[in-house]
Amino acid sequence: MTSTNSPTPPIDGAALLDEVEAFHRRFNVFPTDAAYVAVALWDAHAHLIDAFDGTARLAFLSPEPGSGKSRALEIVETLTPRAATTVNASANALFRLVEADAGTPTLLFDEIDTVFGPKAGGNEEVRGFLNSGYRRGAKSLRCVGDGSNQSTEWFSSFCAVAMAGLGSLPDTILTRSVIIRMRKKAPNEKAEPYRRRVHEKQGHALRDRLADWTATVHDEVSQAWPEMPKDVSDRPADVWEPLLAVADAAGGHWPERARAACVELVAAAKLDDKGSLGVRLLTDLRDYVLNGIDRLPTVAVLERLCALDEAPWGDMNGKPLTPRGLAKMLGEYMTEDNVPISPRNIKSGTGVLKGYYAADLNDAWQRYCPPPLSGSAIAATAATSQVRALNPVAGAPVPAATALPLPATARPSRLGR
Repeated sequence: MTSTNSPTPPIDGAALLDEVEAFHRRFNVFPTDAAYVAVALWDAHAHLIDAFDGTARLAFLSPEPGSGKSRALEIVETLTPRAATTVNASANALFRLVEADAGTPTLLFDEIDTVFGPKAGGNEEVRGFLNSGYRRGAKSLRCVGDGSNQSTEWFSSFCAVAMAGLGSLPDTILTRSVIIRMRKKAPNEKAEPYRRRVHEKQGHALRDRLADWTATVHDEVSQAWPEMPKDVSDRPADVWEPLLAVADAAGGHWPERARAACVELVAAAKLDDKGSLGVRLLTDLRDYVLNGIDRLPTVAVLERLCALDEAPWGDMNGKPLTPRGLAKMLGEYMTEDNVPISPRNIKSGTGVLKGYYAADLNDAWQRYCPPPLSGSAIAATAATSQVRALNPVAGAPVPAATALPLPATARPSRLGR
């Protein structure tokens, strides 16, 4: 007798990811289409966490409340496996959550600014948990037991983590994250109100279908080496590798859309001025201060930096950047001869000044700075005119072979660092 049972049709991964993206679009207003692509892929990657050597952190950040960060995290919660939402949890609690018998959780960290914000005091143990848990096999040694009856155990921290908060995050976490810069809805931007008792079931139904599909592609994804877009390497490649592997497994238009989103969001992260202050300094020196100039006295460097609009150098904890502060920040980076960047003597018409040579910074510019902006030469000219208004000598271009006149704001008694 012939069986009438027909085989179960394969799950269309591309169509399923389309549905996941559409579910986010109902309730979330993200700043770009790339953000929807990245978040949908991240939801799916959380179901495949044990297939990857690394995981991308997902960071919903905004400068002001009411920008949809928590709602974004709430939708992610309905779509990911063993989701656990927390606010201001201790490192010990997080380690135990990851080690629990229920399986690897998807950790959703709301109000992350209460952990790393300016009033939070650093919270190095939680930072260590988030940093180490980016790679498979990451473990931390913790004390367990009561009173004097203590022993040590290794605890894993590897799990998928999504975060939402005001402001920014430590650089070590940002570089491990897909960053979504949220903003308040414009009057013409609408989102469907989310009602948990109605819409959570819909999200869970999608979650269960994601679980079924990812189970069918688990082995394929675990062996995948997705091709990276041009110029995406190092840490950004580590972040995006699991997401691109998911896109390739889904097929359809997702491989192309995923790589376009990768390029867009990686480029946006490189231009993010909330990143390393040292890289911001190097970039401003390259694009606006020493642009077309081979050397400049410290006093002129500082005048140009402090004249830049929307730059932090004129207000560093209430005071302008000082020669000592400039030397300390640049001293963290090396010249091509592998010695710390430091001020050197520059001869002027009236004596010798301490200052900086472009050649000493060139190696650091190449290693750390994003590609120059297309309008940097124009911006440098604008910055020069601002400085010239303050100090005609400091704002003037300095020919390589010409002795530098003493800037008007400098005095011989203040020579040095």
